Amino acid sequence: MTAETETRPTITRTIDARGSFCPGPLMELIRAIREGAVGDVIAVRSSDSGSKIDIPKWIEKAGHRLIAVDNRDGFDEIIVEKAR
Repeated sequence: MTAETETRPTITRTIDARGSFCPGPLMELIRAIREGAVGDVIAVRSSDSGSKIDIPKWIEKAGHRLIAVDNRDGFDEIIVEKAR
């Protein structure tokens, strides 16, 4: 049996948007993307269920890289890399 190891890039910024409703978490991510450098890895923590749908759609449209969408205890953590 072989265990596959997944290596993730180091998170350079965390946005804690728990308790904020859409489009709040997405708007905070857009601001972080604008302020950041190419290669920055941003984690967005959101308790709004719409974020795990809206943020990946925006990431694809905007040309950035979705690294992961993880379910945590009471919130989702969406990890994004700024690609351009």
